[in-house]
Amino acid sequence: MSIPEPFRGLVDDAAIFPPGDAPLPDAVAAYTSRGDEWYVDLVGSFVVTDEKLPKVDQRIPVSIVITGGAGAIGPALHLAGRADADVAGVEIALRDLDDLAGNARRVVAAVDAARADRVLEEETPVYVELPQQEPGASWLGAADAVAEAELRLKFRTGGLESHLFPTATILAAWIDAALDRETPFKCTAGLHNALRHTGADGFEHQGFLNVLLATRLAFDGAGPDEVVAILDERVAEVVLERWREQGDDALGRARRWFTSFGSCSVVEPLDDLVALGLLEGPR
Repeated sequence: MSIPEPFRGLVDDAAIFPPGDAPLPDAVAAYTSRGDEWYVDLVGSFVVTDEKLPKVDQRIPVSIVITGGAGAIGPALHLAGRADADVAGVEIALRDLDDLAGNARRVVAAVDAARADRVLEEETPVYVELPQQEPGASWLGAADAVAEAELRLKFRTGGLESHLFPTATILAAWIDAALDRETPFKCTAGLHNALRHTGADGFEHQGFLNVLLATRLAFDGAGPDEVVAILDERVAEVVLERWREQGDDALGRARRWFTSFGSCSVVEPLDDLVALGLLEGPR
């Protein structure tokens, strides 16, 4: 049983992060045990911080979240090399809000140095998280620096407080900025479910199907209003109808841009896709 192209590797396992906060040994065991499950290809890498990386006792593909600034990239990757870690990706958030472009350039320099030291493979993706704000000159300047270095963007789509959930208008602007620069992006947090909804926490959650559709529509030239509308759409049949109009092939190609999202739950996205008829579970 195969996973359709639009969903292969779509979910990065971020079980150790809030709100799941799974103990690291349990999370690693769950990741490795999934190898025999029919939906294994839905899941991409295991997301772990640089601080916890040494405690990962299995050789699994890891995306390393750098908890310090640009200067922490090299040490984290040297540590990963000594541990013979399978580094599937690197993720780092910009911290200098007064000089986002300069911060992005420092990240680029640190990545270049890590590659020159051969502790980071040329093809390993590096995701740079930009602040959760409407794109202005400083934000766009940082996005330019990321794109020029052929790194990738990371957008935070949720968290433990309401202000960490971006509006559809802001998320549409982020997607537009990424596509305008021909730069792939991933999302993190708040995307456990397929469709836009109000969560049990009372916060307005984006849906990962909405984001994938919005990315495809924006790439095809849809205007901002149409992109925002599909991000805001909560009715399953409306989203599914737009999905059928696009087809799996077109939406699979949209994964060139929207590469994945980190989720502390793999089961919730899986259950939603099965319930919507987009994945067929074992009989």
